Amino acid sequence: MRIGELADRAGTTTRTLRYYESLGLLPPAGRAANGYRSYDDEHVRLLAQIRTLQDFGFGLEETRPFVECLRAGHESGDTCADSLAVYRRKLAELDACVERLRSVRDQVAAQLARAELAAGAGEEPMCELGPPTERTTSP
Repeated sequence: MRIGELADRAGTTTRTLRYYESLGLLPPAGRAANGYRSYDDEHVRLLAQIRTLQDFGFGLEETRPFVECLRAGHESGDTCADSLAVYRRKLAELDACVERLRSVRDQVAAQLARAELAAGAGEEPMCELGPPTERTTSP
């Protein structure tokens, strides 16, 4: 298949495919008699792996071990040791992010509770811009 067809099947652009090829994520395409690049189902398979991982939030370079695993002949890109290491690093990164979000959530919940108590006690909510001022109109 030609590069445009591969791009359509993968849901990407021809420019992206050339970029992946320049990075070594996709093997160079064969050339047809007319000089056009010629791609096969293996390219589709590699692109599907890259796109799936990117949809999960993996960076392009993080997809490399999975692609290399597939190119080495494995049925799945996540059965090699390097792929498993990337999964572990990503999981640790996500756990740290979730923990930061929990901390921020706890702080916001505590601030809300304080604000609701103050509002319930008849106090006027404080504004960081200062107290409201009366508007003056000019004649």
